[in-house]
Amino acid sequence: MKPVKKNKAEEPELEPLCCCEYIDRNGEKNHVAACLCDCQDLDEGCDRWITCKSVGPETCERIMDTISDRLRIPWLRGARKVNISILPPLFLLPVFLRVASWHFLLGVVVLTSLPVLALWYYYLTHRRKEQTLFFLSLGLFSLGYMYYVFLQEVVPKGRVGPTRLALLTCGLFLILLALYRAKGNPGYLRNPASNDRSPSGSQTECLIRKGPDKTKGFPGADLSGGLNNRTPKDEAKGSCRTAAGSPTKVKEDWCARCQLVRPARAWHCRICGVCVKRMDHHCVWINSCVGESNHQAFILALLIFLLTSMYGITLTLDTICRDRSVFTALFYCPGVYANYSSALCFTCVWYSVIITAGMAYIFLIQLINISYNVTEREVQQALRQKTGRRLLCGLVVDTGQYSRGFLRNWHQFSTLGTHPFHHPAEDIV
Repeated sequence: MKPVKKNKAEEPELEPLCCCEYIDRNGEKNHVAACLCDCQDLDEGCDRWITCKSVGPETCERIMDTISDRLRIPWLRGARKVNISILPPLFLLPVFLRVASWHFLLGVVVLTSLPVLALWYYYLTHRRKEQTLFFLSLGLFSLGYMYYVFLQEVVPKGRVGPTRLALLTCGLFLILLALYRAKGNPGYLRNPASNDRSPSGSQTECLIRKGPDKTKGFPGADLSGGLNNRTPKDEAKGSCRTAAGSPTKVKEDWCARCQLVRPARAWHCRICGVCVKRMDHHCVWINSCVGESNHQAFILALLIFLLTSMYGITLTLDTICRDRSVFTALFYCPGVYANYSSALCFTCVWYSVIITAGMAYIFLIQLINISYNVTEREVQQALRQKTGRRLLCGLVVDTGQYSRGFLRNWHQFSTLGTHPFHHPAEDIV
């Protein structure tokens, strides 16, 4: 018998990684213990810093890439990378709050600078269109740290009974559960196997030539037959748009990036890199989009957080500022800085008030948008194109495209993701 010839040389099997080994960004095997070895970018940055020379942005970016690649923790079958954006809140938040507890003026400076720093970091990442776990880490760690301070400083004073503590703890777990639901799939539009490749130029022209008579209908879409909501910027980036639809048909958009046809009210998120059905906005607090499938869970998480936060603030102020109303104790609580424990509690209360006020504003805007059946993305689009109608000093922006009355708008929101919502005949006429 003739020996069977092998077509290809057998490749040697890779050895399994131990818990401290990993494959770095250069494709080479590395070890956690060697995280400070062969780091030319970091050495160059330190040398320039010691000699009082400026470090260029490219050097800083390379240093951050190196740190993020080598910052790992031992794990089964190889060390896991740790996202560097989750670390600053874990260290800075306790330090800032404890420093703010030393004196009233320090508290004013720190509590004023924290929102400013958070907004600066938000606009920095938003401009770069990058995903970040900073705000999710800040939110979760703030919940845990506020609860820790409550258990260590407020409960031992004897003013909070077991029932109140159990109610607050239950609210905390409900917040985490709602956040877990909100972190789920917001309604990503996936490219089916039959449409892996984008349509050719002739196919696209055929879609446009067919116009309104051959356009498929999607639930909850624009029936006005007017202009599409896509920006000129999006069109310039390759989103091919079909002609305006008839009253009984709806327009569809071809997304050149996702290689799929998206229904009306679906948008491409440049941060997540995928199209989302009925996209409202990209929320940095959950590091995900808010869309058709998780919008209800997002609203529920906001509601539970507001109720739990206000309840915790009330219990804390009732303990450290007795015989005073909540509003009065916020602005006038004599002797609160005489004791470090009460000063820390008072500082955490004001930190919670700032966060709660910001979330309350987001919750209010969401309620208004739902009442007018408009998404935040459509509001921003209407403001740029000056097609929306401003109400209540600009707090309300009515686009007039999808609203069918207060009750019916809320009914449609309550049924998102369950079944298609069909427009009745009187809305089409």
